[in-house]
Amino acid sequence: MKGPKGKYAWTVTVGEKGQIVIPKQARDVFEIHPGDTLIILGDEKRGLAIPPKSAFSQFAAAIFETTSDDEGEE
Repeated sequence: MKGPKGKYAWTVTVGEKGQIVIPKQARDVFEIHPGDTLIILGDEKRGLAIPPKSAFSQFAAAIFETTSDDEGEE
């Protein structure tokens, strides 16, 4: 069965030390390389998410971006 374009699902096994191995296909698709730092977000109701670093960087930049409305407020 083929899924929607751009949507993926994989399974991973948690080892004794709590480590997981990211499947090779997932590493290839998302360009994850040895030594890369990943961000894991968690929500007790919705579960875990590992967003691409670029998406998180854009999100963080938007949070800290100031607009003319914000300037001068303290």
